[in-house]
Amino acid sequence: MACMKLGSKTDAFRRQGQSWFCTTGLPSDVVVEVEEMTFHLHKFPLLSRSGVMERLIADASEGEEGCVIKLSDVPGGAKTFELVAKFCYGVKLELTASNVVHVRCAAEHLEMTEEYGEGNLVSQTEIFLNQTVFRSWKDSLKALQTCDVVLSEAEQLHVPKRCIDSLAAKASTDPALFGWPMTERGGLMQSPGGSVLWNGISTGAQPKHSSADWWYEDASTLPLPLYKRLISAMESRGVKQEMIAGSLVCYARKYLPGLNRRQGGSEESTNRLATVGSAALLSEQEQKTLVEEIDRLLPLQTGLVPTKHLFGLLRTARILRADASCISNLEKRIGMQFDKATLEDLLMPNVSYSMETLYDVDCVQRILEHFLTMDQVVGDASPGSVDDGQSTGPPSLTPITMVVKLIDGYLAEVAPDVHLKLPKFHSLAAAVPEYARPLDDGLYRAIDVYLKSHPWLAEPEREQLCRLMDCQKLSLEACTHAAQNERLPLRIIVQVLFFEQLQLRTSIAGCFLVSENLDGSRQLRSGLMGANENQVLKVGMDSMRMRVAELEKECSNMREEIDKLGKAKGSSPSSAWGNMSKKFGFRLKSQMCSAQEGSVSKQKIGKVGENKGREGKGRERKGYI
Repeated sequence: MACMKLGSKTDAFRRQGQSWFCTTGLPSDVVVEVEEMTFHLHKFPLLSRSGVMERLIADASEGEEGCVIKLSDVPGGAKTFELVAKFCYGVKLELTASNVVHVRCAAEHLEMTEEYGEGNLVSQTEIFLNQTVFRSWKDSLKALQTCDVVLSEAEQLHVPKRCIDSLAAKASTDPALFGWPMTERGGLMQSPGGSVLWNGISTGAQPKHSSADWWYEDASTLPLPLYKRLISAMESRGVKQEMIAGSLVCYARKYLPGLNRRQGGSEESTNRLATVGSAALLSEQEQKTLVEEIDRLLPLQTGLVPTKHLFGLLRTARILRADASCISNLEKRIGMQFDKATLEDLLMPNVSYSMETLYDVDCVQRILEHFLTMDQVVGDASPGSVDDGQSTGPPSLTPITMVVKLIDGYLAEVAPDVHLKLPKFHSLAAAVPEYARPLDDGLYRAIDVYLKSHPWLAEPEREQLCRLMDCQKLSLEACTHAAQNERLPLRIIVQVLFFEQLQLRTSIAGCFLVSENLDGSRQLRSGLMGANENQVLKVGMDSMRMRVAELEKECSNMREEIDKLGKAKGSSPSSAWGNMSKKFGFRLKSQMCSAQEGSVSKQKIGKVGENKGREGKGRERKGYI
């Protein structure tokens, strides 16, 4: 922290309890009382520097104990007056960013101008402010922080405004252009060779932290009124809206402990919040005011604030009983980016006085309605929504289908609540457009959980609830489950069975179609395999045809032989057939098996022929021939 040294004399003040004494060797002739402290001083050093002290000393009546002056309204109190007294005596003292504002206000209050001595305290403090404090981010921030105690006096001197203008100018400047952040959080900056740079601006110097959000944490140390003014000044200087929103979220997370629950973050950010968390203690009323102010300051642009942070603000606002307008605005902000939410975000506890349900279902439905309204406006404004005589279909389904999936999951989570009434559950489920659900499996699961948790529902109520889903939009697995679900009404089960049959037929027909296509594609691919492979297949087929022709010829010859033998000997056909079996059996079997082209091995063919031969001999021994 920069400082300015004033005076040259050694310190001639000593403290005893609640009193200060000047040890110059001369007895004190004036006593100045400031708050609980008493200063035993001399008239001349005071009246030669301060117009107020000159008049007060002149007007004071000297009693038995000497001249006594009471200063009850000195800015900064006794600690600041101590510095003023040392300046009047020419004692060494240091002006810093931590005390210069109080000293400047006290000097103005005591009329310590050039009229009462050259280089008086007013001019010295102004020089330090303009030439040192306002040129540094860190010193400007420290000076602005100290303005809160003497705000009314400092406002008359425009000190807060000058500090804020200095900070806003530095925050609106890209740190990469100069190679610094203005803060010293990253430690001393060094040149590429390792030497420390005295002014922080040099060729090639790179800061340890040069991200655009380097000023967030510093700005969050300001009181809310001064912080609001700083944000307004930054907006007027063109600081990006996403930077403003990020700073507001950082400020809110520091002073609203509810925002840090169930919210992940990097280890570095978590450690930073833990470091400053001990000083971030606000009453419930102050937290409520802060939530409402954050809502007013947040930019209206969508996507600047993560959805989980908006849900955290909404949850905190409801717990703190913030204004209805604040809660409504936060719900609208969430609705504008509802597709970025998660199921965990939606599970907000019900904090209303009625405590009708475990979770705040009404709030989620209002957010959904805001999203659907915005989605409809975007769809109407898109070029495809113009009526040109051609069907353009529904608007883009990507965000809305994500929201529908989220709502179906939310319904399944809140369905086990036995206090959740059917109209409220039905209303939220029916709020989703029909075209937005490609499949109704998620809705079916939610309905099934609700029916299981509310077994006392009458049959008409069950049918009313089940009519929310379209049985044609259930997957085959969901249909199979629903067909065996005893909790569903009979009429719904019949519908499910009917559409399940349709799905099975469609699936089977599709399989055949795919198979035919695959066969066709295989033929197409086989035609591209090359002439050599086709030639091999052709030769194999020709060989098979020749085998079949030979077998047919053999069979024909065998029948002719059988007929001749039967006519010549006058034997019965069975005897003739047996005789021929002995003669031609083995050959016939081997020829028939050869026609199968490798389906049975030659070894098996031989065994079959031998077995048939044995059967013929057996019949001959038994008298069948």
